[in-house]
Amino acid sequence: MKRFELGGVLKWLVVAAIALGSLYIVWLVYLSGQVLWAFLALALVGLAFFIYFANIGFAYRYLFPGLAGMAIFVVFPIIYTIQIGFTNYSSTNLLTLERATAYLLEQTQPGEGAAYTFTVHPAEAGDFRLRLQPKGEEEDEDDPAKKAALEARSYVTQPLALHAMAQPLEVKAESLRESHLALSEPLPMSEVIKRRDVLAKLHIRLPDGTLVTYAGVRDFAPQEAVYRRTGTDELTQVKSGTVYRANEKTGFYEDAAGERLQPGFKVNIGVGNYLRMLNDPEFRGPFVSIFLWTVSFAGLTVLFTLAVGCTLAVLLNWEALRFRTAYRTLLFLPYAVPGFISILVFRGLFNQNLGEINFALHALFGIKPAWFADPFLAKVMILIVNTWLGYPYIMVLCSGLIKAIPSDLYEASAIAGAKPLVNFFKITAPLIVKPLMPLLIASFAFNFNNFVLIALLTGGRPDFLNTRVPAGTTDILVSYTYRISFQDSGQNFGLAAAISTVIFILVALLSMTNLKLLKVNQPEGR
Repeated sequence: MKRFELGGVLKWLVVAAIALGSLYIVWLVYLSGQVLWAFLALALVGLAFFIYFANIGFAYRYLFPGLAGMAIFVVFPIIYTIQIGFTNYSSTNLLTLERATAYLLEQTQPGEGAAYTFTVHPAEAGDFRLRLQPKGEEEDEDDPAKKAALEARSYVTQPLALHAMAQPLEVKAESLRESHLALSEPLPMSEVIKRRDVLAKLHIRLPDGTLVTYAGVRDFAPQEAVYRRTGTDELTQVKSGTVYRANEKTGFYEDAAGERLQPGFKVNIGVGNYLRMLNDPEFRGPFVSIFLWTVSFAGLTVLFTLAVGCTLAVLLNWEALRFRTAYRTLLFLPYAVPGFISILVFRGLFNQNLGEINFALHALFGIKPAWFADPFLAKVMILIVNTWLGYPYIMVLCSGLIKAIPSDLYEASAIAGAKPLVNFFKITAPLIVKPLMPLLIASFAFNFNNFVLIALLTGGRPDFLNTRVPAGTTDILVSYTYRISFQDSGQNFGLAAAISTVIFILVALLSMTNLKLLKVNQPEGR
């Protein structure tokens, strides 16, 4: 009985720990400013506890992990990507308005006033003190009056532990003469240099209110803010008096002339990214070309792999062919080798000056095609490589479907005197096309997003000329999106998310078509 009670107590302790941990994670999400996502996470946690501790059907307890995983790892990324597509989120507009404002207010510049040289002196308990004295003035031990005057203009800080610090630290200083401190010998310059990372984070407040900061291995100098807040979402430059106001349409602080301050902030721009795909000539040109090439690349890949794979499957199904097993094994090898290895091998084979393909072409025909420099030849090369990588899959599918065709049909055709081509087009093709069609659509959808091939073989190049966004003649939509998101100097995540949404819609339509075809191919119930 006691053991049972102890087990129950431990159970509820574990449940309480999980609940507290979940609430802590939700609280962290809320503190980061993501109120909506914090609410959704709280709802998901609450639903989990309700399902597992309420007296409802046990089926929900088995379904919940799968549904929750789908919501977190599938639905959430899709919704988040779509949401980013309606913003100006980019490398120049990463922050929220509040964080961008705080960043600008933290900017400092050299202020008016004298600089100070400094020395570091050991203090009690392993701490140190900094002595600041006006730059250019040296202490004269032989002249007490000059020495006293210099001490009156010099300052000494409170004891400091000069160890690593994560945040800047403001410390106070007092007049050296009024402190009546007898400082020990200063540290040598080599020891000061070792502590320069810590010294760079010190902000020293002098008795008159002046703030001095680290300005070099020997100096501290006055600093003042570059901007000051003068109104709601309004900053004024201290030296020039120029007023900058937050523009909620562009996501930048701008003055009357339209000059912008960096960094910008993230704002909602509605369908601006989608309109840019349609209306911006400099963007629409490469985008349309890339879209057409993406469709052509996926379609031609399916066509070529089907032609090669189906032809080989028919040949390998020929009973009179000797060594069929050996041929089948050799022809299946491209599918067994990891794709990225084959792609890198072909990249070397197609090298214009050192590749074996150009070596053979030069020996036979005296030509050395520029496979990577000419847009048309680069596309031909991509199709050749992708056909090599994809035909074994189609060959295996067709081989299985052909095996399922009754041999009586071919025997009757042979009695009628039909030729092999007639057998293929009248018997083989009609019987395999329906079960093969959904798989071909799936292959089309896969190649529509075949990022690895493009990235490893050509990187999307050769590039289009005179475009504001990076775009290559061999880019497909997914590699184009990647370049906009991560390789452009002005990484535009919002635009990339909009393109990703378009890709998602296209692939979703293909999937729906695939499911519809699968439903059509199902045998009707009797």
